Amino acid sequence: MEDRDHVRAVAAAVARERYAPKAAEWDAARTAVPVDERRYLGSLGFLGIALPERYGGAGAPLRDALVVVEELAKECRPAAFQVFEANTGPAQVVNLLGTDEQRERFLPGIIRGDNTMAVAISEADAGSAATDLTTRAKCVDGTYLLNGAKRWISNGGEADYYLVYTRLSDERGAKGVGALIVEADRPGVSFGKQERLMGFRGIPSADILFDDVEVPQANLLVAPGGFRKLFTAFSIERLGNATMSLAIGQAALDRTVAYVQQRRQFGKPLIEFQAVQMALADMVLQVEAARLLIDRAAEHAGIGLPVPFEVSVAKATANEMAKRVTDLAMQLHGGNGYTEEYGIERLHRDAHGWALAGGTPTMQRIRIVSELLGRTFDQRR
Repeated sequence: MEDRDHVRAVAAAVARERYAPKAAEWDAARTAVPVDERRYLGSLGFLGIALPERYGGAGAPLRDALVVVEELAKECRPAAFQVFEANTGPAQVVNLLGTDEQRERFLPGIIRGDNTMAVAISEADAGSAATDLTTRAKCVDGTYLLNGAKRWISNGGEADYYLVYTRLSDERGAKGVGALIVEADRPGVSFGKQERLMGFRGIPSADILFDDVEVPQANLLVAPGGFRKLFTAFSIERLGNATMSLAIGQAALDRTVAYVQQRRQFGKPLIEFQAVQMALADMVLQVEAARLLIDRAAEHAGIGLPVPFEVSVAKATANEMAKRVTDLAMQLHGGNGYTEEYGIERLHRDAHGWALAGGTPTMQRIRIVSELLGRTFDQRR
């Protein structure tokens, strides 16, 4: 516990001193995190906290990585995203499901900050319905020939490697889906224009196009029929997503607590008004509930996989909390909350982005009931 408190203190100091001054500028200019900044995070050990020591990581529990994600995300989501992707994103899936050769080839560079890996699941007609994807890879003489297009890819056009969910056989639905690791510089890989999103500025997003891309068999991460394994591992990314939302809610709460004690109206501080007290209490209740649910899921995960039910409960709660709490923060800041100066509107914009990413709260509700009852529901009927 003392070690985790130390990690939190270090991460909070880095966030406050190094990234808080850059956050508004990166947001306004939609600037991706520079490579030297990513390497700086790697030099601190932040990019490998929950990855094995043999590849340069710390081998610590997932909860330690989430502490760093939270503290950085309170000030600068693009910086936090680097830690998120390395510890809870596709690199972690490679760690859990990959071969020793794949781990040795990809993880050390990611942990150092030299390289990044992004996940490519969604398509134009396959978002929540992930098993409807049409990107296809056909194996010919030991090499996969990959064709198709991916949409809404966070870090699209910036990442060095992509974990691509693709159809690997003619089996319908999930049975034909597996995953390949695809290097960005392979012939036939190209990218669409950068999206201009409401939030997530500083976290690039672009389509990826695959035109007869040759991928070696050594890059096969999960064979067809392993879709369930992929999405069980994806629960870790959802836990990282929930932590991003928690950070946004906590930051909005912290800034509002300070503001309502300093701001005066009708001759007294805002906090003296009962309506303000009620709103502030609601913010506290929602943030604390989300924190406890995330802590439960992270604690049960340890250094392995979390419980999908607990993750879906935590993600849905945290995503919706962040939207509500930032909205209340904006109201309590009044006109100041609607300006860029106080950073509340940026928190609110990003809150909506994290609720859309990684499976919406609506889809999490379906997963919650599926896990609760131990059965699946066919959404196509």
